[in-house]
Amino acid sequence: MRLGVIDVGSNTVHLLVVDAHAGAQPLPASSHKLVLRLSEHVEADGRISEKGSDRLVAFVGECLAVAEDRGVEDLMAFATSAIREAPNGEAVLARIRAEAGVDLEVLSGRDEARLTFLAARRWFGWSAGTLLVLDIGGGSLELAQGMDEDPDVALSLPLGAGRVTRDVLPGDPPTPAAIRDARRLIRARIAADLRPLAKAGSPDHAVGTSKTIRSLARIAGAAPSSEGPYAERRLALSDVTEVIGRLSTMTAVRRATLPGVSAARASQLLGGALAVEAALDLLGVGSVELCPWALREGLILRHLDQLG
Repeated sequence: MRLGVIDVGSNTVHLLVVDAHAGAQPLPASSHKLVLRLSEHVEADGRISEKGSDRLVAFVGECLAVAEDRGVEDLMAFATSAIREAPNGEAVLARIRAEAGVDLEVLSGRDEARLTFLAARRWFGWSAGTLLVLDIGGGSLELAQGMDEDPDVALSLPLGAGRVTRDVLPGDPPTPAAIRDARRLIRARIAADLRPLAKAGSPDHAVGTSKTIRSLARIAGAAPSSEGPYAERRLALSDVTEVIGRLSTMTAVRRATLPGVSAARASQLLGGALAVEAALDLLGVGSVELCPWALREGLILRHLDQLG
C-alpha cells in the first residue's frame, strides 16, 4: 500500500510518501516539502496572517496533486502547534478543506510526544528498555518516557526552536545578555514541568529526533546523511554546550555554512540548541542516540496498526 502524510509544522510543510504494509518497515518513496515557517507568519495577536494562510492553502493543494501523481492510495494530513495555537486556526483549517480539498487533523502536543515515542520504540525495539525521547520542532519541545509502545509520561512545552528565537532571543547574533536571559527562561520553563519525568526514574536509553538535533550532531562530527539511516549517530550534552559557544557569535548567514545546517533553519538553531542543552542537563542525560524516525513515521505506524 502506498501511503502519504502531509505534515504542517511550524517550520515546514512536508509530504512524505511511503510504501507500507502492516508488520513491515515503511519504505520512503518520495518527499515534497516547502520551508514555510508559519511561526514567522504570525500577527501580534497570534493569528496566522493572510499571506501565511494563502501560501499554506496553495502548498497543501500542491501536495495533494503530487500525492495523486505518486499513486498514493491513502492520504493522512496533520498539523501541529502553529495551527493548534492560532486564534484563527479553525478558519485556516476550513480554508484548506474548502480550497485544497484536504482535511487536516490537529494533533495535541501530548499526541505529538506519544506518536514520536511510538516511532522511536519501533526503531530501537524492546531491547532498548525504558526509552526517553526528546523531540524539538519549530513551535514546541516534546519529552516522553516509558517501557511500552505508549509512553508513561508525554509532555509538550512551548520551547520550539522558532518560538524561542522569536520570543526571547532577538538579534543576529544576539547579545550575550540576551542569550543569558533566554537560557534562564528556558531552564525555568522546563524545570517547572519535569516532576513527572523525575518520578518515572532513569531511562535505559535516551533518544533524540528532529532536524535541530540532527544539525547539532552533524556540527559536532556525526556521520552525514549520505551514510544512511543505519549509521549510529549520537549527540552529547558536552557537544551541545560547545556548539552553543560557536553559534552564539555567528550570524545566521555564517551558521548556514556549517555542516548539516540549512539556510532556512540557521536563524533558529541557537534557540533550539539552548532548549536541547537545558533538557539534557536538567534530566541528567549525558547523550542521546539519534533516531531517523519521528512524528510522521509514528502516524504511519499508528495508521497501519489500526488497519490491521
